[in-house]
Amino acid sequence: MSRGVGNGVMETAGFHKIKVDPFAKGFDMGLAKPLSRSVRLNGFSTCLRLEQIYWNILTEIARINACSVSALLSYVDREVHLRHGGVKNFSGLVRVVCVVHVLKGRIEPSCSLGQSPV
Repeated sequence: MSRGVGNGVMETAGFHKIKVDPFAKGFDMGLAKPLSRSVRLNGFSTCLRLEQIYWNILTEIARINACSVSALLSYVDREVHLRHGGVKNFSGLVRVVCVVHVLKGRIEPSCSLGQSPV
Protein backbone atom coordinates (compact mmCIF):
# COMPACT_ATOMS: atom_id res chain seq x y z
CA MET A 1 0.00 0.00 0.00
CA SER A 2 1.38 3.41 -0.87
CA ARG A 3 0.37 6.95 -0.11
CA GLY A 4 1.61 10.38 -1.08
CA VAL A 5 3.44 12.28 1.68
CA GLY A 6 3.94 15.60 -0.12
CA ASN A 7 6.54 17.01 -2.50
CA GLY A 8 5.81 14.18 -4.93
CA VAL A 9 7.30 11.61 -2.53
CA MET A 10 5.59 8.23 -2.14
CA GLU A 11 5.79 6.19 1.05
CA THR A 12 5.12 2.47 1.01
CA ALA A 13 4.26 0.81 4.33
CA GLY A 14 7.64 0.57 6.08
CA PHE A 15 9.78 0.96 2.95
CA HIS A 16 11.96 3.77 1.60
CA LYS A 17 10.36 6.91 0.29
CA ILE A 18 10.22 7.01 -3.51
CA LYS A 19 10.28 10.28 -5.48
CA VAL A 20 9.82 8.80 -8.95
CA ASP A 21 7.24 6.04 -9.28
CA PRO A 22 8.88 3.17 -11.25
CA PHE A 23 5.46 2.31 -12.66
CA ALA A 24 5.17 5.08 -15.25
CA LYS A 25 1.73 6.40 -16.09
CA GLY A 26 0.03 3.89 -18.36
CA PHE A 27 2.51 1.11 -17.46
CA ASP A 28 1.68 -1.98 -19.52
CA MET A 29 2.22 -5.22 -17.58
CA GLY A 30 2.03 -7.05 -20.91
CA LEU A 31 5.57 -5.81 -21.62
CA ALA A 32 6.79 -7.84 -18.63
CA LYS A 33 5.18 -11.06 -19.89
CA PRO A 34 7.87 -13.61 -20.82
CA LEU A 35 7.63 -15.13 -24.29
CA SER A 36 9.57 -18.10 -25.59
CA ARG A 37 10.57 -17.98 -29.25
CA SER A 38 12.44 -20.44 -31.39
CA VAL A 39 15.46 -18.84 -33.02
CA ARG A 40 18.40 -20.05 -35.06
CA LEU A 41 21.76 -19.00 -33.70
CA ASN A 42 24.46 -19.57 -36.28
CA GLY A 43 22.58 -22.53 -37.75
CA PHE A 44 21.51 -24.13 -34.46
CA SER A 45 17.88 -24.09 -33.34
CA THR A 46 17.26 -22.97 -29.78
CA CYS A 47 14.55 -21.42 -27.66
CA LEU A 48 15.00 -18.01 -26.06
CA ARG A 49 12.68 -16.75 -23.31
CA LEU A 50 12.54 -12.97 -22.95
CA GLU A 51 9.96 -10.46 -21.80
CA GLN A 52 7.89 -8.80 -24.53
CA ILE A 53 9.68 -5.46 -24.16
CA TYR A 54 13.01 -7.08 -25.08
CA TRP A 55 11.50 -8.72 -28.16
CA ASN A 56 10.20 -5.27 -29.16
CA ILE A 57 13.67 -3.75 -28.75
CA LEU A 58 15.34 -6.60 -30.66
CA THR A 59 12.83 -6.18 -33.48
CA GLU A 60 13.69 -2.49 -33.72
CA ILE A 61 17.46 -3.12 -33.65
CA ALA A 62 17.01 -5.76 -36.38
CA ARG A 63 14.92 -3.32 -38.44
CA ILE A 64 17.64 -0.67 -38.17
CA ASN A 65 20.20 -3.26 -39.33
CA ALA A 66 17.92 -4.55 -42.12
CA CYS A 67 18.10 -8.11 -40.82
CA SER A 68 15.98 -10.64 -38.95
CA VAL A 69 15.95 -10.98 -35.17
CA SER A 70 17.61 -14.40 -35.61
CA ALA A 71 20.41 -12.85 -37.68
CA LEU A 72 20.88 -10.16 -35.02
CA LEU A 73 21.00 -12.73 -32.22
CA SER A 74 23.41 -14.88 -34.25
CA TYR A 75 25.70 -11.87 -34.51
CA VAL A 76 25.53 -11.26 -30.74
CA ASP A 77 26.23 -14.96 -30.06
CA ARG A 78 29.15 -15.10 -32.50
CA GLU A 79 30.69 -11.85 -31.27
CA VAL A 80 30.45 -12.72 -27.57
CA HIS A 81 32.31 -15.97 -28.34
CA LEU A 82 34.97 -14.20 -30.42
CA ARG A 83 35.46 -11.21 -28.12
CA HIS A 84 34.88 -12.73 -24.68
CA GLY A 85 35.04 -16.51 -25.04
CA GLY A 86 31.29 -16.93 -24.60
CA VAL A 87 28.77 -16.14 -21.89
CA LYS A 88 26.98 -18.35 -19.36
CA ASN A 89 23.67 -16.47 -19.50
CA PHE A 90 22.85 -15.56 -23.10
CA SER A 91 19.35 -14.32 -22.21
CA GLY A 92 20.87 -11.96 -19.65
CA LEU A 93 23.37 -10.70 -22.22
CA VAL A 94 20.55 -10.03 -24.70
CA ARG A 95 18.65 -8.03 -22.06
CA VAL A 96 21.75 -5.95 -21.30
CA VAL A 97 22.37 -5.34 -25.03
CA CYS A 98 18.77 -4.09 -25.34
CA VAL A 99 19.02 -1.77 -22.34
CA VAL A 100 22.34 -0.33 -23.53
CA HIS A 101 20.84 0.43 -26.96
CA VAL A 102 17.93 2.29 -25.35
CA LEU A 103 20.17 4.16 -22.87
CA LYS A 104 22.58 5.24 -25.61
CA GLY A 105 19.66 6.55 -27.67
CA ARG A 106 20.33 4.21 -30.58
CA ILE A 107 16.64 3.42 -30.79
CA GLU A 108 13.56 5.37 -29.80
CA PRO A 109 12.29 4.33 -26.34
CA SER A 110 8.74 4.49 -27.71
CA CYS A 111 9.59 1.62 -30.07
CA SER A 112 10.32 -0.64 -27.10
CA LEU A 113 6.82 0.11 -25.84
CA GLY A 114 5.33 -1.10 -29.09
CA GLN A 115 4.62 2.44 -30.33
CA SER A 116 5.59 3.88 -33.67
CA PRO A 117 8.49 6.36 -33.60
CA VAL A 118 7.42 10.00 -33.96
